[in-house]
Amino acid sequence: MTNEKNQMYFAANPTAKHDEHLVDYHVDKIDLKFTTDAGVFSKMRVDYGSGVLIKAMKEQTFPAGKILDAGTGYGPIGLFAAKFWPERTVEMIDVNERGLELAKRNAALNQISNVKIYPSDVYAQVDKNTKFGLILTNPPIRAGKKVVSAIIGEAIDHLTAGGILLVVIQKKQGEPSARKLMTEVYGNCEILVRDKGYYILKAIKD
Repeated sequence: MTNEKNQMYFAANPTAKHDEHLVDYHVDKIDLKFTTDAGVFSKMRVDYGSGVLIKAMKEQTFPAGKILDAGTGYGPIGLFAAKFWPERTVEMIDVNERGLELAKRNAALNQISNVKIYPSDVYAQVDKNTKFGLILTNPPIRAGKKVVSAIIGEAIDHLTAGGILLVVIQKKQGEPSARKLMTEVYGNCEILVRDKGYYILKAIKD
């Protein structure tokens, strides 16, 4: 009998039977196509929360340096970041190998080359000497509070001075506790957007 956890999008090697789809998503004049599959988050469409984050992030000004998409899945957030800021490198990380392979395919599909896509358990495989101007995350809520808290709290170690962390999270899935954690760790947390129960939270590293 298949272990159900292996079907989840936060598993390293999902065993769900392949079921690929091609989805379109556009913001302003940028239109990207994404191949999705079973065993990854939101396989039928770019989920609403990711869309709220994509639209909010393009309005941000942040320090020089790379961008990091933590929990990239098949890549919509990171690939839009790469299109918004073509002069910067976007690193895209996840534990889900199927998602990472899709993200690489989607980068090629959309002719995006300013990305580095690789596996990492939270930030374990991220180069400790690399500091990012912007870290983006739609955290994997179903992976549990410990993982979500690590993605949010440990981001500070990977931000440059003045760097920004943007988190999208639903109120009913832990927004109040995420905001509290960000305030404790960063000394600040701003609600940028409220949209149909989704919140965009912003913290800045001093």
